Amino acid sequence: MPDAYTPETPIVFVMHGASRAGQRYFDDWEEHAVAHGFLLVVPVFDADNYPGSQWYNLGNVFPDPDAVDDAGADQAAPGSATRNPESSWSFTAIEHLFDAVRAATGSTRTTFRIFGHSAGSQFVHRLLMTRPEAPVERAVAANAGWYTMPDESVAWPYGLGGSGFEAAGLAGFLQLPVTVLLGDADTVTTASNLRRTPEALLQGPHRFTRGHTFYTAAQSAAEALGVDFGWALDTVPGAGHSNALMAPRAAEILAR
Repeated sequence: MPDAYTPETPIVFVMHGASRAGQRYFDDWEEHAVAHGFLLVVPVFDADNYPGSQWYNLGNVFPDPDAVDDAGADQAAPGSATRNPESSWSFTAIEHLFDAVRAATGSTRTTFRIFGHSAGSQFVHRLLMTRPEAPVERAVAANAGWYTMPDESVAWPYGLGGSGFEAAGLAGFLQLPVTVLLGDADTVTTASNLRRTPEALLQGPHRFTRGHTFYTAAQSAAEALGVDFGWALDTVPGAGHSNALMAPRAAEILAR
C-alpha cells in the first residue's frame, strides 16, 4: 500500500500473461505504483485452478474446457444458450476482488483501473466486452496475441458471432478511455505461444499488427453505432513482448 494512501487512492489491477507469473508482474510494477500513487493489485490466476485459455484469456464464459488451450487450439461458436452462469466467469472474479480490496483498505473508490499484458490483455478486453457493467474507469490492453473483434459476422472467440453478445451492447465499452498499447518490436511470428489459426492470422502476422487491426475494428464499430470513440492507440518504441518494458508507459496512462 502506498505510504500516502488515502481512501481515494486509485486502485489498479495488473493482469499477468500466460506465464501466470504474478510475482514478476508485481516486481515490474511496484516502482511505478509508488511513483504514481496508486494501490497495486496483481491477482494470480494459477494454472491449476484456471487451466488454459478457456479459464483465463476467455474467462470461462462458455462451458467447453477442452476447446481452447494456451497454445491456441480452436473453439467453435457456442451460442448464448450455453453460457456458464456469470458467477463462474473468471472475469467476475475481478469485481469480487475489487470489493474485497475496498473492504480491506477502507477505500471509497467505486471504480478501478486495469492493465493486462499478452494473455492478460486478452483478459482485459474480453472482460470489458462481456461485462459492460463492470466498474472500470480506465483500461490498458498491451500486446495481446489475438483478439475478439467487435463484429457479429465473425464467430466467437474471434468475434461476437454465435456468442449472444451483440455489437450494439458495446457502446459503453467503445466510449471508455481504453488504450491499446503496443510494442513496435513485438513482431515475432514464430513464438510458440502466438496463435496461428487461420482466424488469428486474418488479424495479422504478429502482435503489433493484430493490435492495430483490433483498434481499427473498434473505431469502425463506434462509428457504426454513432457513439464517441474513447480509445487511444499508443506505441512503446523498441519494446518487444515484455511486460517490464510496457509498464512505465502503461502506468503513466493509468495515472491520468
